[in-house]
Amino acid sequence: MGSGGARGLAHIGAIEELEERGYEITSIAGCSMGSIIAGMYAAGQLEEAKEWFLRVDKQLILRMMDINLLSGNSLVKGERIMLELQKVVPDRPIESLEIPCAIVASDMRSTEEVIFRTGSLFEAIRASISIPLFFKPVQIGQRLLIDGGILNPLPLHVVDRREGDILVAMDISGKDSMPMDTTYESIDVEGKLEAIRARGWNVPKSLEQQVRSLGKRVDAIRQQRAADLGRNVSFVGLLDRMSDMQIQQNTLLSLRLTPPDVHAVMPQYAFTTFDFDKAEEIIEQGRLLMRKALDDYEKKCPIAE
Repeated sequence: MGSGGARGLAHIGAIEELEERGYEITSIAGCSMGSIIAGMYAAGQLEEAKEWFLRVDKQLILRMMDINLLSGNSLVKGERIMLELQKVVPDRPIESLEIPCAIVASDMRSTEEVIFRTGSLFEAIRASISIPLFFKPVQIGQRLLIDGGILNPLPLHVVDRREGDILVAMDISGKDSMPMDTTYESIDVEGKLEAIRARGWNVPKSLEQQVRSLGKRVDAIRQQRAADLGRNVSFVGLLDRMSDMQIQQNTLLSLRLTPPDVHAVMPQYAFTTFDFDKAEEIIEQGRLLMRKALDDYEKKCPIAE
């Protein structure tokens, strides 16, 4: 299960669809938001987690933002979020979970992938969700850990496999186009002239022609500016898109190196990273995407009755 902020709630719907179709999940792996859902499912408490996420609104999100004033390397400490999650699912050793679970983080010092299969579930999750510059990095021993999605946003190769099983990928960083607003509002010159006439004012023909000519020039300028894609991208937007591109390419690499049997894909711009108040909609989209992926798989590989 991949990284992608609030889009990761799609993993809940995907899991529900798999189980409703009669599939048994025998092991699971995730990074970033995928690590939260993976850990809670492996702990046997996905339903409790789902109910909690469905109650999340913008006010709760703001209350969980423990601003980090003492450090210049992050905006949020991340402690309040973990405390809230532990009210739903108490911390446990990963090795004690109902099914094998692997959680992926990235080590800033060594630039290596770190895979948690044992130890504190919530320590592993906290490391895996540490979005650079947003969440404070997690130090474990001599490792300084950040978001697992930096190196491997879809950790297919770390799943504990069994003979005869199928590998299912819920990819929430699918390639798509960056949304840009290229619209512009045309000046209603005739409407404005008509409004002036309605007031009983006389507008000379020569002035009307000048107003129409000016309106056309202004429209042309607005159209040209709207078509200039560079003007649509702010400094923050540019950095965000660079991160999106990196995640998309790393996801494609993961899919090539470890091809899944079932591959459900959500476009990266379907929802934003912080759309947690749209939980119900995102969960349902995950269900529908997994349903389509399973339909395609079962057409190619019919399941014996």
